[in-house]
Amino acid sequence: MPQDTLTGGFTEAPQQSARAFRSLMNALARPGTIEEITGGTGPAPLSAAAATTLLTLCDGEMPIHLAGGHDTDAIRQWIAFHIGAPICARNQAMFAVGTWQALTPITDFPIGTPEYPDRSTTLIVEMDTLSNTGATLTGPGILTTAQLSLPETAAFQQNRLLFPMGVDCYFTAGTRIAALPRSTKVEAH
Repeated sequence: MPQDTLTGGFTEAPQQSARAFRSLMNALARPGTIEEITGGTGPAPLSAAAATTLLTLCDGEMPIHLAGGHDTDAIRQWIAFHIGAPICARNQAMFAVGTWQALTPITDFPIGTPEYPDRSTTLIVEMDTLSNTGATLTGPGILTTAQLSLPETAAFQQNRLLFPMGVDCYFTAGTRIAALPRSTKVEAH
């Protein structure tokens, strides 16, 4: 078992998970806001923000899909040791992590049902950088408008049309995270 499998979890779980959860909820409640999130460190190419998100939001009953270059033995073992979550196919995922290219098309992931819209996938999209430039966001949690450097706009526009169903997205880069809930309207800048 590689050494990085056993390391990278929370060292002070109650405090670190509480701080991380607050950052995750702030990002989701205020689309376009970029938060710092730390506490977890997974094997490459998993960013610290993505590792912390998985440690905070997932448990042993939360199926996770690893897309593209994130589907490695090291990450699988790290998840098994620290979270205990099963690794699954796209169409069974409650969470999925990878680059945008590996995660698309997002329509392959569960979007919930009219009766249970919460039975959808949350995507953790790993990016090189995050900035408050690019696409214009409006909707719940945004006073007037916000901007976020999204990998594209069309997929998020289609996703919003499915509301209340659809996927929610977290975007991670290093120790930074932003969120785009399915209720947010996205326009190209």
